[in-house]
Amino acid sequence: MNKPWQKYVLPEDQESEIWELFHENSKLDTHTKSLSEQEVLARMADLSEALPYLGYPIIELSAASLPITLPLGQAITARASRRELAEQTVSIEALSSLLHLAYGQNRDNKETGYPRPFRVAPSAGALYPLELYVLNLRVKHLAPGLYHFNPAHHHLRLLSSGNHVDNVAAALVQPELAHCASLILFITSLFERSTFKYGARGYRFALLEAGHVAQNVNLVTTALNLGSVNIGGYFDRAVDKFLGLDGIRHSTVYAIAL
Repeated sequence: MNKPWQKYVLPEDQESEIWELFHENSKLDTHTKSLSEQEVLARMADLSEALPYLGYPIIELSAASLPITLPLGQAITARASRRELAEQTVSIEALSSLLHLAYGQNRDNKETGYPRPFRVAPSAGALYPLELYVLNLRVKHLAPGLYHFNPAHHHLRLLSSGNHVDNVAAALVQPELAHCASLILFITSLFERSTFKYGARGYRFALLEAGHVAQNVNLVTTALNLGSVNIGGYFDRAVDKFLGLDGIRHSTVYAIAL
């Protein structure tokens, strides 16, 4: 039985050309057409600011972030990938701060006429195509399970309770990272939120934005004296299936173990 993604996969002998084709076809030139502001606003109204997951249990997070006292320069120079993670608990306050400082809202956007508030990470056109999912393994006062973070309301939705570490470990090139982690953060992208305006270039922007968010996570974990390691080695379709994504319009683009 054919699967939806199979029609998009090129034969193996053409795989070396994919990045060249994409890069060339996502370049801008003086003849590139752009949507009017009215068209952009109308399309934004049709696209959700964040996936609502209505009906799933809500876990409210504290609006107050833990104080970040480590100077920025020290956080940057001390940042390192911690591949040998300690099996220890993380406070829910630390998780709340981490999520807010990774991709949370920080000010309104009223002066521009656009409807969505700004967030702590830069986003092309302030379109914010990313979604954050948290696999909780060892966060205090939070039941183990898979959660979705809503930046607009600063809360979590419990999507699936239980310890899913074996499922996630099997989807990683380095499965030991899952077994040692206190939590794993998955960064996904709803590409249409960006591509409706920027076309193929919007896919580039989504990946760049994921990098901004991941660096925020890296610096905050360093400042909170936590360890983290960015993960690009995962089996995409397995992770997307675990998160309940279609893998085409909405897919995983990055992961971080803490």
